[in-house]
Amino acid sequence: MTFKSIIDEIENNLNKILCELSISGVVFSVEPAKPGFGNVSSNVSFLLARQLKKSPKEIAEILSEKYQHCTHTLVLKSEPHPSGYLNFYADWEKLNQLIISESYLDTFGDVDVGNGSTIVVEHTSVNPNKALHIGHIRNIVIGDIISRILKKANYKVNVLNYIDDSGLQVADIIVGFKHFGYDQVPPNGKKFDHYCGDDVYVKTTEKYESDPSLEIIRKNILQELEDGNSETAKFADKITRLVLAGQLETCWNLGVTYDCLNFESQIIRSGLWSKIFEKLKEMNLIEFENEGKNKDCWVIRGDDNEEDKVIVRSNGTATYIAKDIPYAAWKLGLIEDPFHYVKYEKEQPDSKILWQTTLNSTDPVSQNFTGEKVLTIIDSRQARLQKIITSLMDKFKSVPDAYIHLGYESVTLSSETAKTLGLDTDGKQAQMSGRKGLYVNADSVYEILKEKTKEETQRRHPEMISSEIEKIAHYVSVGTLRYEMIKQDLDKIITFDLTKSLSLDGDTAPYIQYTHARASRILEKSNRTPTINVNFSLLKEESELELIKNIGLFNLQVRDAVNNFSPKVIARYCHDLAVAFNSFYEKSKVLDLGDDDLENARLCLVNSFKITLEKSLDLLGIKAPDRM
Repeated sequence: MTFKSIIDEIENNLNKILCELSISGVVFSVEPAKPGFGNVSSNVSFLLARQLKKSPKEIAEILSEKYQHCTHTLVLKSEPHPSGYLNFYADWEKLNQLIISESYLDTFGDVDVGNGSTIVVEHTSVNPNKALHIGHIRNIVIGDIISRILKKANYKVNVLNYIDDSGLQVADIIVGFKHFGYDQVPPNGKKFDHYCGDDVYVKTTEKYESDPSLEIIRKNILQELEDGNSETAKFADKITRLVLAGQLETCWNLGVTYDCLNFESQIIRSGLWSKIFEKLKEMNLIEFENEGKNKDCWVIRGDDNEEDKVIVRSNGTATYIAKDIPYAAWKLGLIEDPFHYVKYEKEQPDSKILWQTTLNSTDPVSQNFTGEKVLTIIDSRQARLQKIITSLMDKFKSVPDAYIHLGYESVTLSSETAKTLGLDTDGKQAQMSGRKGLYVNADSVYEILKEKTKEETQRRHPEMISSEIEKIAHYVSVGTLRYEMIKQDLDKIITFDLTKSLSLDGDTAPYIQYTHARASRILEKSNRTPTINVNFSLLKEESELELIKNIGLFNLQVRDAVNNFSPKVIARYCHDLAVAFNSFYEKSKVLDLGDDDLENARLCLVNSFKITLEKSLDLLGIKAPDRM
């Protein structure tokens, strides 16, 4: 319960007071207070002003007086604020013990929002024709962190990665290999996914401008890809599987894992589209166009000023949205599953089994990766398409918000970072484009971050063995990449800067990780194992109480993050927690106090902070080293 315990107590007592006043139906808030408003604050007085024909200040005074007669365990006193807010002050001796004791439990921070229901989270979904670039990482990190938070909130989460192995970009690299003779073995040990993106894809697409006939070749290859028995389709499967292996290697290095891989080519060949097409016609969700520019096409009517969306062309071929609609319905379990499942050939780092769909019925294995809800992580440029799919799924399932699109904005590189990574941007931020070759692959960014961290760690700790330095550098590099992707609101464009992101000051992952290392060092130097058998009344300094309050907010922050699908909430919480600890560290000595009782109480608090920060960072997929 932690800090929520005092909030619940106040809510219950205020509701009793309103009942005594014969007032009902008032939805008020009780929240952790801003500075100058006690420890907890409520807006209830403002909501009663019109009904009681009194000022919020007068109502706060009445409610405060009545509150003194309520049974309360964790509230020391209530007080009306001149502005009209009703403020409450905690009995910190009791709240200290409650918060710190609970923080030592394995279940600390758990909330039950999902009630054990199943939700699908689909993320990554990068075309298997190139390496992952820094822009893709935002999608991957958002999806992975959302999945972790949902599990903390008692959802059963199925994490899917949709492999678009039959689209234009795959056709482009097949043109490169088949018509321009690119070797299937990368030069100089280059990763295959890097080779396909940097060399085959970029150089092939450059040739389209000077040779329009290549468009016909590409179109033919696209058609051949839809026929699973064609030699082209078999070759494409071989190539895209190699690219996918490289992409998964990058994801796994960042601590990202999946439950199942779904392949677009199999969705096309499974017959799912024909079933959905008939259902769309039966439900009058699509119309056949008899005239105009979309004559002889099947379309979804646009809303307001939006254009109609063609889903089947006049020649009978389905557009790309026709692949996404049946996949969305499959994720929600609205159509019979045509797939069988086999284990992926490589093991994920956490030893979690990775399944993949197949249409081969040899030794079939049954699995279920559908959900009562679906959350699809796709950038904001796909908002129109996702709006259409969301609307269709709402009609199919007759349950609102069963299919949710979580959009986000792009990632750019600062001019200095672009320069460091070898991109000439004339001193401007770099907007990435895989087709033009204007991108920086995620592996390169990770390696540069890692090298910078190793150099700094070696400088600070010349006595440290290389394996320990390597581990710290990995934790910091992964932590930096992850944190930079989610510390902003999702609707904000990120400008990634290598130097700023590694700073030990400010809103960065290394700052938070370093604070954890500071707490670990205090506990190490104490030569004691902290326990909760301490005198909690000794923790009464302002910096101590502020730190305890922040620790106690953990489950409230998890609930907020779940309800809003917001990784930033947890990122901000980690930073606030680190700031509160550093303030405590500066103002409150922990060791060599000459007072064992106070020393034990503060060590207990330091350990409570360390445990809580580790748990909250784990939701971000960030590990905290004990030394930095």
